[in-house]
Amino acid sequence: MNETTFKCSTDSGNGNCGMAGLNLLADEIVCEQLTRNIQFFGLDSQQKVTASYVVVIGLGGVGSHAASMLLRSGVGKLLLVDFDQVALLAACVRRGLKVLSATGAGARADPTRIRVADLRESMNDPLSRAVRHRLRKDYGVEGGIPVVFSSEKPKAKLVPFRGPSGEEDNPSDYQVVPGFRVRIIPVLGTIPAIFGQVMASYVVTELAGLHIQTEPVVNLDVGHYQMLLQRLIEHEESLYGAAMQVQVDVEEVRYIVKELWHGRSARELSANEVGRGMWRSVNELMLVRWDRAKPASVSNLILLKFKEADEHELRTLDDIKEQEPEFFSRVTSVLKRAEQDFSL
Repeated sequence: MNETTFKCSTDSGNGNCGMAGLNLLADEIVCEQLTRNIQFFGLDSQQKVTASYVVVIGLGGVGSHAASMLLRSGVGKLLLVDFDQVALLAACVRRGLKVLSATGAGARADPTRIRVADLRESMNDPLSRAVRHRLRKDYGVEGGIPVVFSSEKPKAKLVPFRGPSGEEDNPSDYQVVPGFRVRIIPVLGTIPAIFGQVMASYVVTELAGLHIQTEPVVNLDVGHYQMLLQRLIEHEESLYGAAMQVQVDVEEVRYIVKELWHGRSARELSANEVGRGMWRSVNELMLVRWDRAKPASVSNLILLKFKEADEHELRTLDDIKEQEPEFFSRVTSVLKRAEQDFSL
């Protein structure tokens, strides 16, 4: 299986960083090597990285590059295992360990299609489908595993496996141990390397406490954003008699829908549909004000299904805060991000 997996934890103790209790950042040479990281994260956050313990499972074209960059980024302890299995992913989920996995990097050529998302949202990837199936069937795991994958359809087919006789053979006859992969997938070497760099970047930023908001997998076209803006204007006219308080344009609608709400209702915690299913679901959504006392601005619009929008208009924020404190907190946190992004 062409897959690399990370498991992460942080050492506890007296605050010293990694490697036999030594404070790596107290070493002048190490500190000099990590100067750029310290400038980027800050000293306290870099210390979290150097105090961390990361297991890299699978050291092929993806894992080898990822492990190298993790080391260069100052991760204090690395355990390298050149073998990977779906069972390890399931075990990490059951034990609550942070995990990141890579799916198929073979037969791809376009680096701009490489994404990070939940395993449920990966597309155009036969390995992802196989892993999802096995996790669900054998371990009852539906998702919750971030993965690095390519949305590009494979550019090449599997190479026929030919044994010493030149005749086409069964690849499983040449496995070192049962389940161990035999390399018959055409690979452009740069793509697995980029996969590895993406994985290392994700892990290091997570360890440092810098949580990145990844882009939603499915991009909508400008027509969908125009439709949502027009729907907002019509809703404002119907509810308030005019659309004078609409303070967003198509580009800001794109930001709200794509960056803030990931193309789904604010009431959905995770994506239930991707691909064509998501296109259909967007046609059932609309933008409404979160706080009716404020204008329909970039920091005061939420995406809801039609029925949810009707129900929202009948409630007050105090009512939502009292009856659904988690939902209230999540929405206000997202809208706060919009304020920060637009310096409002």
